[in-house]
Parts: sequence; C-alpha cells; structure tokens
Amino acid sequence: MHEPSSEPRQHPLRVHNFRCYFIGRLAMTLAQYAMLLIIGWQTYNIARDAGMSVAQASGQLALIGLFQFLPVFVLTPFSGLAADRFDRRRLGQAMVAVQLLCASVLALTTFSGSITPGVLFAVAALLGIARCFSGPALSALAPNLVPKAILPTAIALSSIAWQAGTIAGPAIGGVLYGVAPALPYAVATALLAITLIAFGMIGTVEQPALRKDVRPIGQILDGLAYVVRNKMVLGTITLDLFAVFLAGATALFPVYARDILQSGELGLALLAAAPGVGALVTAAWFSWRPIDSHVGPKMLWSVAVFGVATIIFGVSTSLPLSLAMLFIVGAADMFSVYIRQSLIQLHTPDDKRGRVSSVSQLTISASNEGGDFFSGSLAFLIGPVAAVVAGGVGAIITVAVWSRLFPVLRTTRTFDPPPELLHPSRKTHSQEA
Repeated sequence: MHEPSSEPRQHPLRVHNFRCYFIGRLAMTLAQYAMLLIIGWQTYNIARDAGMSVAQASGQLALIGLFQFLPVFVLTPFSGLAADRFDRRRLGQAMVAVQLLCASVLALTTFSGSITPGVLFAVAALLGIARCFSGPALSALAPNLVPKAILPTAIALSSIAWQAGTIAGPAIGGVLYGVAPALPYAVATALLAITLIAFGMIGTVEQPALRKDVRPIGQILDGLAYVVRNKMVLGTITLDLFAVFLAGATALFPVYARDILQSGELGLALLAAAPGVGALVTAAWFSWRPIDSHVGPKMLWSVAVFGVATIIFGVSTSLPLSLAMLFIVGAADMFSVYIRQSLIQLHTPDDKRGRVSSVSQLTISASNEGGDFFSGSLAFLIGPVAAVVAGGVGAIITVAVWSRLFPVLRTTRTFDPPPELLHPSRKTHSQEA
C-alpha cells in the first residue's frame, strides 16, 4: 500500500518511500553499469592481448553475456515467487549485498593484478543471480510506494534513475579506469553501500499475501498462466524480448571502440553512455508530459526506429555519427520501455506483480544478456558489423510480425486497465480474450 496522502496528484518525489527508492535505484544502477562496462573491456583486452583475433575476442564477450543470462533463465520463476512471498525491500537489500561483494572482489583482484577471465566469468554469473532476484522484487515494490494516479509518472522517474545510471555509470567507469584500473570497482562498492542504506530507509510497505491453499509450484504456474492469458501483457513482454535480443549491439562496444572506431577508453565510455543520454532525455520529458493516447501504435513505431538506428550504427565508421545513432537507439528504447512498463504494471493484479515482473525480468535478461551472447556469437561467425546490421533488420521484422500476432498492440489507445482490475469483484473474461 502507498503512503496516505491528501494530494492524490502529488509528485512521486514528495513521497518519502519513493524518494528513498529513487536514490537507491540510481546508486545501484551507477554501480552496475560502471562494473559491466569494465568487465567487458577487461575481458576483451585480455583476449586481444593474448593474441586472439577480433572474432575470437568477440566470442569471449559472448561468454560474459551467457554467464549472466544462464542464472536468470534457471532461477526466474523462483525469483518472481520470492518477490510475492517475501518482503520485497529486504529481498532487494540482500541482492544489493551480493553485488557489493562482487564489486569488492573485482576491486581487490584488479588492484593486485590477479584478475583473470575466470574471475570475470564467475562475477558475471553472481551478478546475473543478484539481478535475477532484485529485478522482480524492486519492480513489484515501486507500485506500492505511490498512489495509482501517479504511477506512470513514478515509472518514468524510476526509468530516469535507471537511465541516469546507464549514462553516468559507463562514463564514470571509463574515466576512472584511465586513472587506475581498480578505481571503478572501488567506487561501485561505495555506491552499493549507499543503495543498502537508502533501501533500508524505506518504511513498512504492505503487499498482498499469497494464497495459502496453493503450493509454490502452483503459484509460479499461476503467474505464468496469467501472462499467457493476458494478450496485452504477453505481447508487450515478448516484443521487447525479440527486438532487443536481435538488435543488441552493446556487447560489441569494446570491439567498436578498440578496432572499428579506434577511439580507446574514452570512446568506449561515450559509446556506452550515448543510449542512456537519449533515454534520459525521453524519460525526463515523460515525467512531466506523460503519454496518454495511442500508446500501442507509438510503442510499435518506437521499436521500428530502434531497429533503423541500430543498422546505421552498425555500418558507421564515424564516432559522431555512431554516437548520434546510439542516442536515437536509447530514446526509442525508452519510449518503448515507458509504455511497456506502464501497461504491464497497470494491467496486472497487485498479488501477481512479483511473478509477472519476474517473467518480464526473464525476457529483459534474455534480450540484454542473452542478446549479448547472441551478438558476440554472431560476430564470431560473420563479423561484428554484419552482426549489428542483421540485428537491426531483425528488430524491424519483429515489429511487423508482432503487430499481426497481437492486434491489441495496434488498437490500445490508453493505459486504462480493464474493469476487473479496477473492480476485482466484477470479474470478466475480457482481459483473457
């Protein structure tokens, strides 16, 4: 339940619990993306310095994506159940503690010169586990912190925190790595400590109790069944899964920075930050001017633009043009994320949000970390440029196919949830149609 308020339209940042959540999410994302950038950079450089070709070193980046994705693939059903069964604040804090441990290990091994691909792969797997459990818990927690009337604005602000982290995190990581290789990990450790404190300051938040007459496996299947029945939720989740899985170019940023654009560590930081800049600008706009019409068609068009910009980035040999295309990639992705997350949260009963969020988290991880593995593997087979271009084409094809498979995406005009969610006592079957 959200905090009582006499101002149903108050800004989310005026709500204490959400303010603590916002600060914690920002600090955590800064740490995550600083670490992930340097993990990829160290992995690629170790491989290249050991005599591997560009294609072979790209294969090492694919393994980083694979080690992050496998835990998510296996554990996601249980992470969703955990988010609905246990205190979402405490579960989030526990997973932040795991990430803090990872950052500390990376800082110590890098400082001592004992960093190896084995350490990087093991930490990638641990980060995958932590993000698998923290994602559903924190996503399901956010709607309980503010009144429903301002939930879309809160989602936009949460996205701002995330996107600000994706911008500043890589930039901080790249700059600090130039000062001292262990410094990005040391700063990440401090940021994750701040996250623990911020989440600890969130007051008691009520969440619906799970039914006692249904076994855990039944509860997991119940969440999966809801996603399958609700064509709106299923369509929006899987659209992102396939589009970003195919068009994920972020894993190949070290390849572009070192061997295609030849821009070094500074170029790497700029490439990693550019999508976040576009996303942040878009999220900031939405936090003050939310979308309220033709949301489904706009989501489809934004994914198509995402694909086109990815294609142009793939063939570019100019750093300014590459950065401009990545800015558009980030803006288009944020456009889609804002609509998708609002639809999923508002079209899901509160007692199922953890499990539905875990399914969403699985598709996000499949599209991101799984997409990193796919892109790295494809680059190993056909080269990095051809891999990125093929992915952009795949995203455009996905939009065309999904608009046919899920007509509801083309016809959805507003975020308004169906009657049975607004008035649970009036059950209908319209949502399952």
